[in-house]
Amino acid sequence: MTTESPRWFTSSYSDNGGQCVEVAVNLAASCGVVPVRDSKVRSGPVLGVASGAFAAFVAGVKAGQFGTG
Repeated sequence: MTTESPRWFTSSYSDNGGQCVEVAVNLAASCGVVPVRDSKVRSGPVLGVASGAFAAFVAGVKAGQFGTG
C-alpha cells in the first residue's frame, strides 16, 4: 500500500473556462490507477481508471481516434 498523495494537474490544453478534469498520474506505477476528478468540484468524487486503460485512452486521443466534435 502506498501513502503517496495524488499530485493533481490539468492539461495545458484545458483553457476553456474551467470545464475540464484533473488527473493524478503519479499514482499509476505504485497503485495501478490514474485518479480523475472534476476540476470544479475538487472535494467531489474521484474516478479511478486502470493505468492501462488510461494509457490506451491517451494514445487514442493523440492518434485522433475520437474525432473533434
